[in-house]
Amino acid sequence: MKIAVVGATGMVGEVMLQVLAERNFPLTELIPVASEKSVGKEIDFKGKKYTVVSMQTAVDRKADIALFSAGGETSLEWAPKFAAAGTTVIDNSSAWRMDASKKLVVPEINASELTKEDKIIANPNCSTIQMVMALAPLHKKYNIKRIIVSTYQSITGTGVKAVQQLENEYAGIKGEMAYKYPIHRNAIPQCDSFEENGYTKEEMKLVRETQKILSDKTIAVTATAIRVPIVGGHSEAVNVEFTNDFDVNEVRSILHNTPGIVVQDNTDTYTYPMPMYAQGKDDVFVGRIRRDESQPNTLNMWIVADNLRKGAATNTVQIAEYLVENNLI
Repeated sequence: MKIAVVGATGMVGEVMLQVLAERNFPLTELIPVASEKSVGKEIDFKGKKYTVVSMQTAVDRKADIALFSAGGETSLEWAPKFAAAGTTVIDNSSAWRMDASKKLVVPEINASELTKEDKIIANPNCSTIQMVMALAPLHKKYNIKRIIVSTYQSITGTGVKAVQQLENEYAGIKGEMAYKYPIHRNAIPQCDSFEENGYTKEEMKLVRETQKILSDKTIAVTATAIRVPIVGGHSEAVNVEFTNDFDVNEVRSILHNTPGIVVQDNTDTYTYPMPMYAQGKDDVFVGRIRRDESQPNTLNMWIVADNLRKGAATNTVQIAEYLVENNLI
């Protein structure tokens, strides 16, 4: 089992390598891939040194699976070349997510849709993954009509440059800016660039990807995405209206019994999800579960997850695990 990690020296790529090691993924050969400036560098994986190679070299080495985290333009150019060489690509960028011919996969929800013919598989946006993880089992039971979501997103979603900006601002050092404004002691109501409708790309990803993953274009979604000076993960305040009424305790039970979800919801002990405790974990944490008393059949939840793990690297590796376990490679 030859595995290529494209973008191996980047923030998500490094976490992918960490997750592959932690989960003892059954690889026999690792091919770390990065941009030309990183070619020749060495990375450590499970105590062994591997040399970073170029994209074309990786294509020629015909990996079984390539885990991509190298940006949309790179994916559009190179994923088809890997696929043409017989490699199954699992792509973490936005390049293929809304392509009607490509599957958009959260393994716990829709991995069963995958076949051997799927040579390019899209990994959803980090904020979408954690939300649909909590909503999918509730949609089956109560049927979602509308979702209102506000996200409070970690700077790690922007990348190393943003982490450096926050660290510089903490230290009072002037340096390169990932954002148009300071992020220290601030909240920036813009994640990604704006579309013509006044929403950001990040907000529209939550709309379009949720409908695609849950296979239901009738679900109405509206989103506001905010960048906050947090490192540990993304948080979301989610208001969801169902067709059918629900019992709050039954909602907690359904979520408690959903793989990959941890319910942290006890106001008596001040137990609720927080990003500093989600960091480094693969689960999606759900709390503040309560009825919206302003209208019928509507629920409020607070959903937190590490955006670099379940929101990116872990979900990608889980897709690869599913392919291997079900002989789809």
